[in-house]
Amino acid sequence: MPQWEGGKLPLQHKTLILGLGLILGGVFMWPHSHSPSDQRVAVALDKESWLSQLDYTPVLAEPVGKGPDFEKMVVKGDTLSGLFEEAKIDQQTLYQVLEADLNVLALDTLMPGNTIQFWLDDKGQLQKLELYFNAARQVIFTRFDDASFNAEEINIDGIWQNRTVKGQIQGSFYLSASKMGLTASEIQRIETLLKDKINFARDLRAGDKFSVLISDQYVAGQTTGSSTILGIDIHRGNRDINAYRYSDGNFYDDKGRSLQRAFQRIPLKHNYRISSRFNPKRLHPVTGRISPHNGTDFATPIGTKVIAPGDGVVTMVTNHPYAGKYIVIDYGNKYRTRFLHLSKALVRKGQKVTRGQVIALTGNTGRITGPHLHYEFLINGRAVDAIKAKIPMSKELSSKDKKEFAQLVDKCKKMMG
Repeated sequence: MPQWEGGKLPLQHKTLILGLGLILGGVFMWPHSHSPSDQRVAVALDKESWLSQLDYTPVLAEPVGKGPDFEKMVVKGDTLSGLFEEAKIDQQTLYQVLEADLNVLALDTLMPGNTIQFWLDDKGQLQKLELYFNAARQVIFTRFDDASFNAEEINIDGIWQNRTVKGQIQGSFYLSASKMGLTASEIQRIETLLKDKINFARDLRAGDKFSVLISDQYVAGQTTGSSTILGIDIHRGNRDINAYRYSDGNFYDDKGRSLQRAFQRIPLKHNYRISSRFNPKRLHPVTGRISPHNGTDFATPIGTKVIAPGDGVVTMVTNHPYAGKYIVIDYGNKYRTRFLHLSKALVRKGQKVTRGQVIALTGNTGRITGPHLHYEFLINGRAVDAIKAKIPMSKELSSKDKKEFAQLVDKCKKMMG
């Protein structure tokens, strides 16, 4: 191998090497037809992640919440105390949960097919309780440090999809409608709505036609079992008997005349002093936590008559350690009322009631400091101020509402064929 003087390259060699370098550089820099430069996507550089690889330290993930320690689908014959006993939860804790449930009253509504779940700590104390009614409604109880519980009701609106049910009368309306897929509660609702227009046992004949527009609730593609009637049309001879649900939740015929008597604002025959108003953000005087007052309290003497504010069906008559004796009335669409701390119920579960009918006597049952009526008005499952809420109070739509209602009727009739 030749040795260069002083370790230096001759000038001609330097020139040659420099020329070759420029040529090779040009080759690499020359654009190619398959260059992917126009397909690049800018990606933000995660500097923290990149730097962490230089001095790697494992990052622990957030601990995943464990599943329930006890879970059961409610079956016929189950009792609340029995379910707590199966989960090995003591009676004192049961009463603490019932106290938290006073504003929701969910535990009393558990039905076969619902699911109850318990989460316990290392000492076997209840930390969380979840009631799963359906995909649209759950209630969760969580424990505070002072061993009391908070109740949170979760209501999901979901998606409502319409369907039309059509058929002909063959035998009774109930059997004919049931054969076409209507449920017993839907049939009962139709008969209640149109009771003043038609006698279902006597007036219908074989061959008469009916069409019902129903909206079903879905959450995450799963039906919740909740449905709402939007329109009804019964074709009998030369006569059509119909009802359509307006945005106020009330039903009217195609002329805009109400098929239901308007609600009465207060469920009492006389005016009584309001001792505690509706307040969803009421603060507990001791704990400082939000403890909603979901109803209106009327200072009534024991034995004061309580009346139904509208036409509906009694869905519950029961006793509660904190709510006392109470009644629930469902009005068949989005309205429901509750009456707490009663001394006596004068109706039974499943009974139909009409506006103004005496349903109970006030009292001082449950956990209260003095006799009064606690009255709740719920719209779509959510408590509202009964004194201020917009509820059906008139027998006929206004001229302005009739124009909008006429468009709704037209749309419903097209869907119902």
